[in-house]
Amino acid sequence: MCGIVGIVSSEPVNQQIYDSLLLLQHRGQDSTGIATLDGDFFHMVKAKGQVREAYRTRDMRSLAGNVGLGHVRYATRGDASREEEAQPFYVGAPYGIILVHNGNLTNTRELTADLYNVDRRHLNTHSDTELLLNVLANELQSGISGLSLDAEQVFGAVARVHERVEGSYAAIALIAGYGLLAFRDPFGIRPLVLGRRTNSEGNDDWVVASESLVLESGGYEIVRDVEPGEAILIRPDGSMESRQVAKNPKLVPCAFEYIYLARPDSVLSGISVYDARLRLGDVLAEQIMAELPDAEIDVVMPIPDSARPSAMQVAQKLGIEYREGFFKNRYVGRTFIMPGQSVRKKSVRQKLNAMSVEFKGKNVLIVDDSIVRGTTSREIVEMARTAGAKSVIFASAAPPVVFPHVYGINMPSRGELIAHDRSAADIAAELGADHLVYQTVEGMNRAILAGQSEVTELEESCFTGEYIAGNVDEEYLAWVEATQES
Repeated sequence: MCGIVGIVSSEPVNQQIYDSLLLLQHRGQDSTGIATLDGDFFHMVKAKGQVREAYRTRDMRSLAGNVGLGHVRYATRGDASREEEAQPFYVGAPYGIILVHNGNLTNTRELTADLYNVDRRHLNTHSDTELLLNVLANELQSGISGLSLDAEQVFGAVARVHERVEGSYAAIALIAGYGLLAFRDPFGIRPLVLGRRTNSEGNDDWVVASESLVLESGGYEIVRDVEPGEAILIRPDGSMESRQVAKNPKLVPCAFEYIYLARPDSVLSGISVYDARLRLGDVLAEQIMAELPDAEIDVVMPIPDSARPSAMQVAQKLGIEYREGFFKNRYVGRTFIMPGQSVRKKSVRQKLNAMSVEFKGKNVLIVDDSIVRGTTSREIVEMARTAGAKSVIFASAAPPVVFPHVYGINMPSRGELIAHDRSAADIAAELGADHLVYQTVEGMNRAILAGQSEVTELEESCFTGEYIAGNVDEEYLAWVEATQES
């Protein structure tokens, strides 16, 4: 999971992209980068850390141009500690291309071999974004005819990228002298939203971003989501062309976007993230009543922030008082996307503090958005007991995470997943909770997909083990786990 944005404007885009990345900071905290296109010249700044710490005034002044893109990184492949792994990535031919990417490619071994042995291209990192950029550059170069680049050649190159690349990818690229290109994998696993506003000259400014909140904050009208398999080319003058270039596109967005990743004030594929989380709480309440009909519960508490909508609905449905028992330190990043297990564990206590007055002598139902490794959950249960809770029931608004996620979320190893090969009772004992209630897969789908017809299926491989993109089999999963451990 990363956050990406691209803007074509009548005004300089450096500040606009910076502001957009601040809004997408929840999607990645490892590194950040901005690149702009000023005529035929690129300008780029990238650094480790969060957006507010990464850019100096001199950096912003160097980012000249009315076309640009930006990225915040949450590392799922490559070394998070190396600044060289930060995005954007650049290649000099053809024309000069800079690219950012949100997702995860699943056929990196085959692509790497082809790039070295067939395409004769050099890779300088282990990032699959650099792979994607070089595949795009190679396909664009192979399809060039005539003296200038036209939309048909660009769309043809993206079509060939779809044929070669497997996995999830929402990508934005700058092509020197020609503008901005955005495209999305044929399943639309990772989100990408298109927006437009009328500038002071009466022409169109454009934005593409991972989440709709970027568009709304910048005064853009939400046009639509970039379609699965679609390519969009926006010229520096604001003219736009689009084309469906995948053979069999099908919209199957990632369920975890609605459960945890996206901000609640975003709308993805026509589904309000906030409303989806409210409905997840409604359905979870049904499950709690079915599994624990006689449970004594005095208060319902959320793990802030992403579980709050679900917890509010659980409390309302159960007719139990809702209370905020955990105070959140907003200056600590999201623990789920911290780079290492030891860092995640240390950060839980820095991030949350249990207020004894809300716990002492009470039977507490704690609601979280999901349980992945169990690190955060275990610490939270211990904090609740230390604060004086009489009993602790833990509930997850997501089903058990039992399989690796290979499409852009850092869940690579089955051994790290607390629910893998464990029953709910075993997990409750591991967490130190009196009871544990999980959302069902059926309930999750019913909650997220309710009230609309655009999305009929979710990417939910980490819950079911059914992988829709790429040849993901036991050998591949074992290879991913081995590379993470080495």
